[in-house]
Amino acid sequence: MARNRLVCLVWVLLSVSFSAWSQENRYMVFFKDKSGIPQSLSQPIEFLSERAIQRRLDQNIAITEKDLPVNRDYVGSVKDAGASTFYTTRWMNGVLVSCTPSTIATIESLPFVEKVEYVAPPVKTNSGGRRSFTARKNNNNVSGETEVQLKMIGLDWMHRAGYTGEGVVIAILDSGFPGVAQGVGFQHMLSDGRIDQQTSYDFVRNTSNVFGGDDHGTEVFSVIAGLLPDAFTGGAYDATFQLFITEDVPAEYRIEEYNWLFAAEKADSAGADIIHSSLGYYDFDDSAMNYTVEDMDGKTTVVTRAAQWAADRGIVVVTSAGNEGSIPSWRIITAPADGVDVLAVGGVNGVGTKVMSSSIGPTADGRIKPDVAALGSSVKVLKASGQISTASGTSLSAPLVTSLVAGIIQRYPELTARQVIDLVRQTSSQAAKPDNLLGYGIPNFQAIVNYQDRHEQTEPFEVYPNPLRDRDTLIIRPKDPEPFYSCQVEILSSQGSLISSTMVKFDWLNNSFRTTLTGLPAGVYYVRLISGRDRNTFRVVKLR
Repeated sequence: MARNRLVCLVWVLLSVSFSAWSQENRYMVFFKDKSGIPQSLSQPIEFLSERAIQRRLDQNIAITEKDLPVNRDYVGSVKDAGASTFYTTRWMNGVLVSCTPSTIATIESLPFVEKVEYVAPPVKTNSGGRRSFTARKNNNNVSGETEVQLKMIGLDWMHRAGYTGEGVVIAILDSGFPGVAQGVGFQHMLSDGRIDQQTSYDFVRNTSNVFGGDDHGTEVFSVIAGLLPDAFTGGAYDATFQLFITEDVPAEYRIEEYNWLFAAEKADSAGADIIHSSLGYYDFDDSAMNYTVEDMDGKTTVVTRAAQWAADRGIVVVTSAGNEGSIPSWRIITAPADGVDVLAVGGVNGVGTKVMSSSIGPTADGRIKPDVAALGSSVKVLKASGQISTASGTSLSAPLVTSLVAGIIQRYPELTARQVIDLVRQTSSQAAKPDNLLGYGIPNFQAIVNYQDRHEQTEPFEVYPNPLRDRDTLIIRPKDPEPFYSCQVEILSSQGSLISSTMVKFDWLNNSFRTTLTGLPAGVYYVRLISGRDRNTFRVVKLR
């Protein structure tokens, strides 16, 4: 009897071992080169769209070997070795496969294979989903007005000026877009054909149907693109969109970073101007895949490298900073927010104060992060059901900044991606003194226009009109408002007696100050401007 029990135990152990060895895990197979492919750099139209090529030409970006497709014969040989093959990556020169562990040795022995990386088990686990990419809090008892979130960064002014994202292509990488095909708030895009359904793709389920999955993507999408007259206004509702599902909510494995990579490459080749991602990565269900704080250096994680490569190809990449600000063991931004040329967005409340959960900087190599911030608390969204609700987290502040970027590209199409990001940074509310809580501060479309459309000015200040003829309003404008953030404006009589004194805070949003000489008699006056040790005095003549 004891012997039979021992035999049974051995059989069970062997069965478990065989099952583990025979299951088909998912792996990335990387190749050593791209030799022998039929495509060439001299004919990029064979592997890039006209729009993608034009983006590179406009920004003086060279097409390199990294842009060339993967060798299909290499992929075929991997398949012949016993693996099922899925998506290829041009930028990393590899292919996603599914196979048993016993097949890996055969694949690794192929002369053109560089390495093989385990990225996910064969089946989805039920771990509760991503812990780092959202901090949602829903409440259906809301007014439906989006005025606060739009006004905070000047999107209302942007819309009145006629900039709503028209002609700009935005790729959104997220967890799903259920309800978009039926929702009233998205019908304006569907009826105009501004959701590119030929390009859009679900990399989690391997299907072109992106109108399923988790509704986090629907909420993010609505902040940019939703439109319900007199009730809900997205930030760039006239843009064109590519929708990608890269996030598998019930499970957390490195494969999601590669899904992000596949989507970014497809967005690039299809001509996207902006990649938006309200996703962040640092911990996984398999702890061996986890990143460390030191890995947030802009060059280590898979997803950050993918984001940087997209930026290198002239795409503006906007991402949420993360919601780890209250987690003592982490706190800092998550990948890909650590990217050098990635615009990472933190969250503030309605009065512009940092939301406690919003992740902070610096990066592991000492760079300021996040870059900017927008409303990340009680942001109005459209649910998959079509209802207006609220949600919180940097997942919702980031799409507001993406909308801002769309307006900038529409108004200033001659700017490169890096120039757009620099423009956002240097005109934000605390550009003069950036920190690792809100970066360069809260951006604003009007501030950006004030900066970009400024006229040439030689003196530190302009004081005009001078002389004052038909009106008594005097305009004071600094050449560069940052050195004069805090400035005392004094009006003095011709004898030097003080008539008025006002403390003014100049920035690119408030880059001029108006004061009146109404009630004062005609004559000579002096305007004295005091900021720290700087003093500038102007003689002004009032004619009547």
